[in-house]
Amino acid sequence: MKIEDLFSVRDKVVVVTGGSRGIGEMIARAMVENGARVIITARNAAVCDGLAAELSKIGNCISIPADLSKMDEIERFATEVAARESRIDVLFNNAGASWGAPFDDFPEAGWDKVMDLNVKSIFFLTQRLIKLLEAAATPDDFAKVINIGSIDGQRVSEVETYSYAASKAAVLHLTRMMAKFLAGRHVAVNAIAPGFFPSKMTAGLMDMMSDEILGATPMRRMGNPTDMAGVALFLASRASGFLCGSTVTVDGGYKTTV
Repeated sequence: MKIEDLFSVRDKVVVVTGGSRGIGEMIARAMVENGARVIITARNAAVCDGLAAELSKIGNCISIPADLSKMDEIERFATEVAARESRIDVLFNNAGASWGAPFDDFPEAGWDKVMDLNVKSIFFLTQRLIKLLEAAATPDDFAKVINIGSIDGQRVSEVETYSYAASKAAVLHLTRMMAKFLAGRHVAVNAIAPGFFPSKMTAGLMDMMSDEILGATPMRRMGNPTDMAGVALFLASRASGFLCGSTVTVDGGYKTTV
């Protein structure tokens, strides 16, 4: 197989949650630029619609805004996707939130909000879209579910983001559980564990600790859109055909030093 076919996502139907900014935008843009039909969703309808309009100038991108922390919104989003598409080749479960507070002050709301979006939505959205994933799958070319975790699910963070860290550890183990039981349905589930990429979520931390973070990163920089595009295209394409239950850590080596 030619390398351009091995890594191709052309004409694949790709769903990216949390796709309006940050890592989700990086993934969505990479998919659109390489010929996929992309559906993005995010809570902020104006931002989501705006990015879809921008990406539609270079390819095929549709916005279906939704708050996936809520079960009725998961149902609505899945129904709208099914009304548009007969199959989904790739699902990127990227939508997420964080919350930081000292241990003694950490609120229940900061636990529930993060867990509902970061963990619960991954399971139930995939459940609601499984028939469309199965419709795209064949025994020699599985449909793909790619969950976005974090290096904070693999190590102890410098900051008190208890629910975020716990949620991302849960995402990585949920990935292994889903991989084991969905492979029999020709759906391969893997995860990406990003390190520090520019985003609204990491902006505050970088303002406080940029010297420490970059100093502890062997490659001495943050991740960029090309770094995320490369691993996303790999996992979405036939190039990752024998990966199942794996986590690809994309952090410039940060996790090796802390």
